[in-house]
Amino acid sequence: MKHRIESLKHLFETEKLDGYLVAKEVNLVYFTNYLSEEAKLLVPRDGESVLYVDGRFYEEAKEKVKSCKVELVKKKAALDEAVQSQMKDLKLKHVGFDSLDVAVYLNFSKALGNTELIPRNEIVMQLRKVKDKQEIECIRNAAELTSGGMKAAIESVRPSLREYEVAAEAEYKMRKSGSGMLAFDTIVAGGFHSAFPHARSTDYKIKEGDLVVIDLGASFQHYRADMTRTVVAGKPSSKQKKVYKIVKDAQEKAFQSVKAEVNCKDVDAIARKHIEKEGYAEYFVHGLGHGVGLEVHEMPTLNSESKDVLESGNVVTVEPGIYMVGFGGVRIEDTVLVRENKGEKLTKASYTLKVE
Repeated sequence: MKHRIESLKHLFETEKLDGYLVAKEVNLVYFTNYLSEEAKLLVPRDGESVLYVDGRFYEEAKEKVKSCKVELVKKKAALDEAVQSQMKDLKLKHVGFDSLDVAVYLNFSKALGNTELIPRNEIVMQLRKVKDKQEIECIRNAAELTSGGMKAAIESVRPSLREYEVAAEAEYKMRKSGSGMLAFDTIVAGGFHSAFPHARSTDYKIKEGDLVVIDLGASFQHYRADMTRTVVAGKPSSKQKKVYKIVKDAQEKAFQSVKAEVNCKDVDAIARKHIEKEGYAEYFVHGLGHGVGLEVHEMPTLNSESKDVLESGNVVTVEPGIYMVGFGGVRIEDTVLVRENKGEKLTKASYTLKVE
């Protein structure tokens, strides 16, 4: 973790900063391997970085954090004052930060006087974009747990079962197998709900012949994976088979183009052009994918307007979809590791439209 703090410091000169304040939970994990919504990490240009925590978290942080000094603040209310005092002592004049509530930002600005607080979350996001070996291994484990959850979900789909019951089977499997928090709220969308890309799991009872979109993710040591499959509860119709094949082929074509130095918008275009050629362009209503890591949505972005270029070590999703009100939706998604010459699918579950 210490090398990550040093990588942040190396950016100070070009960003014209002499310090950086980390307050966002996932960024604290990235730099310290410790998750706490109450902590703050101060990284000065010169000298030792310090993680400030109150008495509730001190012993745990002291045990887990090896990348910087851990400073005890006896009262929660005094934590910000301690950070401000250190910033004054170090005479920091231009301090970047990732995320502060408005009230906290105003408090810091008032207390620090001439010190300029500059929003610079993007520089940490750029650091997090390329995963190291440890991060990749965590995501690989999260993907394995996710794949097990998907298998359990698909096996449970049947007419008369409610969406949240399918979600429960998947979540139980993932948690029992070793998942930490869920990567996000599990989506099981049956029937007309499947036409809504960001549906929620409800008490809707799945019916014979319904398309069922299942989108879920597990986590491992704070890192996440993301996966979607679409199945039919019963015998698929000819149109369901046709649309499914279009989406599956679009996903495979896009996946085959994933490698380092490829423009993200070009990967998106490959899937989009295939769906357009088949006559369903207006029903593909979102970008092809996004980065995955400590958050389920992070850089790089794969859509038609993206300026990102894939790098070896990126982890992204590839998830085309077709959504038609009155018919339903089909989405197929995998978490993919970007390598120099190809992509590697980390999530692995069968592509089966019909539930056996």
